[in-house]
Amino acid sequence: MFSLACRAVGFRRVVLVDDFADPVNEEVGEEVLELHRSYGVEVVKRDVLAEGLSGLGSGFDAITFFDTIEHWHHSPKRVLHQAVKLLNPAGWIVIGVPNCVNLRKRITVPLGMGKWSQMADWYERERFRGHVREFDVDDLRYIANDLGLRSVRVEGRNWAGHSSPLRVVRLATRLLDRVLRLRPSLCSDLYLVGRKG
Repeated sequence: MFSLACRAVGFRRVVLVDDFADPVNEEVGEEVLELHRSYGVEVVKRDVLAEGLSGLGSGFDAITFFDTIEHWHHSPKRVLHQAVKLLNPAGWIVIGVPNCVNLRKRITVPLGMGKWSQMADWYERERFRGHVREFDVDDLRYIANDLGLRSVRVEGRNWAGHSSPLRVVRLATRLLDRVLRLRPSLCSDLYLVGRKG
């Protein structure tokens, strides 16, 4: 829905690129893509690992990767470098990923409750679409350095806690979220933000 929000606030050109092959896409169907198109979002169905980003044009003010590269079974390096080339000279890249060492995992893993993914997600489906790798702050800085980004920062947010089915977790997140943001390494979600160098 981020692409719809970008159109709503006035971005002239918004392109949504995905292979739309996740279980959630099977559940919601094509209607949600038609909603995007009806608001002027260009929808491109593509496996970017196999096909890259060629043909999308260039001069983008920003390119985002939200909750995607942790699912890729191959290195995102080639695609991320292509993305930087598509940016205008002052363009921004934003990469959002789950944090492999967030505060919850630091507490639950030693207690034996921190499974990476559910067994059925891996075992029962023809193709595993879950997390292949999760990242930490140092990993994102490594990527930023490789991409030659400047004005780099890593921000933390705690979306997982806000949407927890457990009321106590939601309450704790509301109380601690702002404090945790001061130490992104403790947050559930990390965002690399950097400018083309």
